[in-house]
Amino acid sequence: LHRHFTKTPFLPKKKDSEAYCEDVFNLQVHGLLRRWEHTHAESLVIGISGGLDSTLALLVCVLAADRLGYHREQVIGVTMPGFGTSGRTYNNAIALMEQLGISIHEIPIREMATQHLQDIGHDINQHDITYENAQARIRTLVLMDMANKYNGLVVGTGDMSELALGWATYCGDQMSMYGVNAGVPKTLVRYMVHYAAENLFGEEIRNILLDIIDTPVSPELLPTDENGNIAQITEDKVGPYELHDFFMYYFLRYGFTREKISFMAGIAFEDVYEQEVIDHWLGVFMRRFFTQQFKRSCLPDGPKVVGVSLSPRGDWRMPSDASF
Repeated sequence: LHRHFTKTPFLPKKKDSEAYCEDVFNLQVHGLLRRWEHTHAESLVIGISGGLDSTLALLVCVLAADRLGYHREQVIGVTMPGFGTSGRTYNNAIALMEQLGISIHEIPIREMATQHLQDIGHDINQHDITYENAQARIRTLVLMDMANKYNGLVVGTGDMSELALGWATYCGDQMSMYGVNAGVPKTLVRYMVHYAAENLFGEEIRNILLDIIDTPVSPELLPTDENGNIAQITEDKVGPYELHDFFMYYFLRYGFTREKISFMAGIAFEDVYEQEVIDHWLGVFMRRFFTQQFKRSCLPDGPKVVGVSLSPRGDWRMPSDASF
């Protein structure tokens, strides 16, 4: 086979990058501002972790406020430090909110989570799925109640790649009132934040955004290491997002078989991964994609961005009990 396959099919060609990024931001921003106007909400409420997804969602919120002529303080950023929050992500979250001029709330969830785990009889030292998901659901509870208090909309931050893998807590970060990143794959999230850093903001914000890009992707639900650094790295658990986005592109857009996608990925990534590594993560993708459909069956609304969507009301209708 002589045809070339790019490793990043969701990203634009270099010569088209500026127009492409402007289109992506326009789709996200106009989808959000239309919902904001329609609901007559007074504010947007968004959880800020200092990670890539919440950063892109926050930038979209700020641009939507600017285009509507609203004050940026109507965007309410909430940082909720938990057991696994690192100093790097916390400091970036606070610095970014300050530089963007939005309203800032800091609501630590450690005591709430500890009390909740005690209430349900769970050992605080047992760092299992209950321990992790309790934190994610408490954060969503805080955001939803903040939205009620300030007559606002909770803006979801989860991206399309996480939805494909089911890498979200059901009724936790899976749920919001509008998901601006739901149609944006992880590789494009990173690309968009880099574009914003280089083209849309000044030096201070640029430096913060570049450090966020360099931070390992993590839900930060497990305690940090002895040095206070992130101990839970997402790509160690579910695999490289560049591979998963490649799989997702050809599976969703073209409906190619697992065997064909494996063959194509082997060509595209021949200088990066051995074929057995590709096949391992392709197996993980297929298993997680099928078993996690129940989380996508009740997704909140969000804009379609890259030509394909996982919305159960749009492109992707699939029974939750389908076998992988």
